[in-house]
Amino acid sequence: TDLRPLDILSEAVPAGGLARGMRVFQVQGVRGFQLSASRPRALGFPASRLFIHCDRFPEEFSIIVTLRPLRVPAKRNEYIFTLMGEESPSVLVGLRYAPDKLHFLFWSQERAGGWQTRVTFPNVSLSDNQWHTLVLAVSGQSFSLTVDCSIPKDVVVETPFPASLSVRRASFYLGNRRRRKGVFTGLLRQLVLLPGADATPRICHAVNFKVATLSVPTVLQDVPAKPVSNEVLKYPYETDMKVTLGARPRCSKQEKAQFWFNASRRGLYLCNGSTWLSMLEVQHRLDYVEEHQNLVTNSESMGIEVFTIPKVGLFAAMANRITPPGSAIYRWTDSKFVHYQNIPTYQAQSWKYFTIGKKIFLAVANFEQNERGQEFSVIYKWSRRKAKFITYQRITTHSARDWEAFVIEGEAFLAVVNHREGNNHNIDSVIYRWNPRTGLFETNQTIPTSGAYDWEFFTIGPYSFLAVANTFNGTSTKIYSHIYIWLSGSFQLFQSILTFGAADWEVFHIGDRVFLAVANSHSYDSGMPAPSNFYAINSSIYELNITAQMFVKFQDLLTYSALDWEFFSVGDDSFLVVANSFDGFTFSVNSIIYRWQGYEGFVAAHHLPTVGCRDWEAFHTAEGSYLFYSSAKEPLSKVLKLKTT
Repeated sequence: TDLRPLDILSEAVPAGGLARGMRVFQVQGVRGFQLSASRPRALGFPASRLFIHCDRFPEEFSIIVTLRPLRVPAKRNEYIFTLMGEESPSVLVGLRYAPDKLHFLFWSQERAGGWQTRVTFPNVSLSDNQWHTLVLAVSGQSFSLTVDCSIPKDVVVETPFPASLSVRRASFYLGNRRRRKGVFTGLLRQLVLLPGADATPRICHAVNFKVATLSVPTVLQDVPAKPVSNEVLKYPYETDMKVTLGARPRCSKQEKAQFWFNASRRGLYLCNGSTWLSMLEVQHRLDYVEEHQNLVTNSESMGIEVFTIPKVGLFAAMANRITPPGSAIYRWTDSKFVHYQNIPTYQAQSWKYFTIGKKIFLAVANFEQNERGQEFSVIYKWSRRKAKFITYQRITTHSARDWEAFVIEGEAFLAVVNHREGNNHNIDSVIYRWNPRTGLFETNQTIPTSGAYDWEFFTIGPYSFLAVANTFNGTSTKIYSHIYIWLSGSFQLFQSILTFGAADWEVFHIGDRVFLAVANSHSYDSGMPAPSNFYAINSSIYELNITAQMFVKFQDLLTYSALDWEFFSVGDDSFLVVANSFDGFTFSVNSIIYRWQGYEGFVAAHHLPTVGCRDWEAFHTAEGSYLFYSSAKEPLSKVLKLKTT
């Protein structure tokens, strides 16, 4: 063969039309083929149409696939493509997808009768209703899979790919193995064979890795939004557009590209995978903030977690300092939070809500020991039968400050911040991995931290990051906080940033820009002269510099023992609110809402009277948008309503 891309998908599409059993769908602005299971042979063609000058499959090659799989049931496989002999049921070359796995198949004919080899790539999770581009590079015994231009997964097997695999009287089949069973049910956009080369460098220069293109059929390529003059579209296509009516529905990756019509506001909204974007509504602007609810709490509150349980409602978990009575969970009822459940906690610092499949969890970070002298934090599970949270797993922690839950490559993780053990602040914080077999979290990695307060997980493109806010090393608050990147199955140091009693990291996006804000709480160093004010100190906002591959300082903002940042949006405007807790003289300090002003950065817009402000949470209901703050100095928290024009 010539060393040029061999477009398998285009070869199956007749000139000027579609093969029987093919339909074109557009999802998230990208087109792909849906393949029918009723006529699998109609989706095939002779291999001789691609291998014109030679009837041997290349010894070294790459296969490039862009696809959008549907969720595959357990123990089921779906074929992306196969190459099969005319008279044989065996697969000469094939690629198939199973839940969280990808299998590459090939036939070796070096022995009498031959045998089939399967190369398996585990932990390949593609069923998230997103487009993905895979590059499979094959050379001898080495097989490498790159998903969305992330870190390659390498596998070496005993049986090498055959040096001389005959394709005489063989045919390619799209999405099947010449049978109805195992037909690919998702959308297929690109299927290219590149002989003699690793295609990764040719693919991974695109801006959007998930739909990076080497060669796609003409029918799937972009066309003008409006036909020229009065002609109709040459290639009609379908979309999976859905419009939901009624109260604000959930917006997650599963609902991406779906619409919601809000009849009360006469607004049409589009889900971008995390938030509803207004499409046909006059954009609201924040005018002022008014007090909506004074919530009397069990005791002083160190943190708030606002979350929604599907088909149940909106809740807020308060991390209360004193036991008994422990911490309380409130439910949003008739436009206010009403007490719902008490949970025993021990100087609770924070809560974290997360889900694993259909399971719903709530983890508390306990700072002190219980009555028996035991020190552990607890994961609670939502009981649908009892309609409340019940104890699920206890984990030994050391003055825990924070939990962070996240998913990487389809696996669930939970990270705890251990603040100190006795008087030793330089201890390990722990990352736990969910074991699906036991249904428990197990230790996966430890990371040295110094009096740490907070974890912040975020992703940029295919990369996953975890930032820790280090607060105190025993002698100074002027220490480095660290950002870690997930590489080869563990977190490795990516960047260190000098902080001053760091209490919180907040990552947020404005357009295509990525920012990371740190809340600096105080400046203290036992070996240095005392400053005039330990607590009046700059907190900083950093921006990701793609060229330098690091976060660089963007802006300093004067804060007063800042303990938390919260990012939120109103209409097209972006805001940051800071939790100022103490100015060196009093805990009655204004916390400030900053408005994004583009070139000017963040500019103070609203000054909010708070007392010992510890945590902010922004949330939305059908009635409007709100801010919720907890006080670490009085048993009273406040819900504030954002009034718009």
